[in-house]
Amino acid sequence: MIKTALRTLAFAGALSALSGMAFAGDCPADKVKAGATPPGTAPASGVTDDVLTTIDIVKINPAFKDNMFRMRRLVVQPGGVVPWHSHGERPANIYIVSGSITEYRSSCSVPIEHKAGEAVAEAGKEIAHWWKNNTDQPTVLISADILHMESKDKHHM
Repeated sequence: MIKTALRTLAFAGALSALSGMAFAGDCPADKVKAGATPPGTAPASGVTDDVLTTIDIVKINPAFKDNMFRMRRLVVQPGGVVPWHSHGERPANIYIVSGSITEYRSSCSVPIEHKAGEAVAEAGKEIAHWWKNNTDQPTVLISADILHMESKDKHHM
């Protein structure tokens, strides 16, 4: 019972913290179309990706076997690219700390601009995309995701 009460308080606190945060733009409804944007071919460039912390979540719940929860800080320099990737197996939440960045999503026929103070939820097979900093200032992102331990690239964006 105490654990349930603590979870409820933690959830309420998280909702309260999120209430002041804007959620990032999404694809306009009339621009949503499967396969609208082909996979980007640009390699990662101008991006630093630092893992801030990880949690072996199987210790919390055995259902999460072979997965970790991690938080990263990414800095995307002007002209920098976060290459094409999918979120079918790796849900993530991204918070734009500073700057802005453009997303090119497979299911959207127009680019999506994300600005400082916004958050983006990335989950599901329909989310495949790449990002580019089209500004003249660095963009700082915080990423929290669930990653399978067998992933070949521990800095998979």
